[in-house]
Amino acid sequence: MSDPVLPPLREVIARHGLSASKALGQNFLFDEQLLDRIAAIPGSLQDRHVLEIGPGPGGLTRALLRAGANVTAIEMDRRCLPALAELEAAFPGKLRVIEGDALKIDPATLFEGPYHIVANLPYNVGTALFTGWLSGEAWPPQWASLTLMFQEEVARRIIAEPDTSAYGRLAVLAQWRSHAKLAMKVHRSAFTPPPKVMSAIVHVTPGAAPAGVSMRMLERVTEGAFGQRRKMLRQSLKGVPGALDVLEALGIDPQRRAETLSVAEFVAVAEALTRKK
Repeated sequence: MSDPVLPPLREVIARHGLSASKALGQNFLFDEQLLDRIAAIPGSLQDRHVLEIGPGPGGLTRALLRAGANVTAIEMDRRCLPALAELEAAFPGKLRVIEGDALKIDPATLFEGPYHIVANLPYNVGTALFTGWLSGEAWPPQWASLTLMFQEEVARRIIAEPDTSAYGRLAVLAQWRSHAKLAMKVHRSAFTPPPKVMSAIVHVTPGAAPAGVSMRMLERVTEGAFGQRRKMLRQSLKGVPGALDVLEALGIDPQRRAETLSVAEFVAVAEALTRKK
């Protein structure tokens, strides 16, 4: 069965009087070839469940539907709902649109089985959503992969290696039990309106979780260590009970700074502290 013939996205936007909302962190993509490339990053989506956040007028949504996905889209901008309703009608039974705030909706309540998350995330909530999806104590998560567009600076922080200026809590959180890679750069000129910064797409898949490590403990350790990243660990971690003793037991020099510790070393510290509780 061939895909329905849709009017150009620019025409849909003009007909509904839509414009990107700065307050909602919106930037629209119109290039269908680019959108199809983004939808292909997770692999085959034929008959797979996909969660999209902030679809706006539905540019990426179209690409996901063309890829054969069953899409659930969460949109809080009521102006975009009529355009998305047209897509629902064009792809019967393949698109479900939920009006609401993605920060307040648990994706696990929307799907019975595994699903992928693919989204051109609104800049103002992207990091908060991402860390929320990574922070569950239960692992592996219900999501099978994350394919997310961020400002390039944020994307670099997610995949950063130790001893670099971009390395911090976000890198540790993304890498300690997941595999994160930079999948594609997207030039600012591809958007309407063009943002002031470049963008990039990060693809994340779950990995094996190290045994005996509490997510909350790891967050506490990294928050302390990177909260005062210019200070030595003996200073930045003194507020975490038992942390300095654990550093000594593991042979980690307390005069080091947070950005010099590998993800594995942070995990080892968190694991030891979890056992001491």
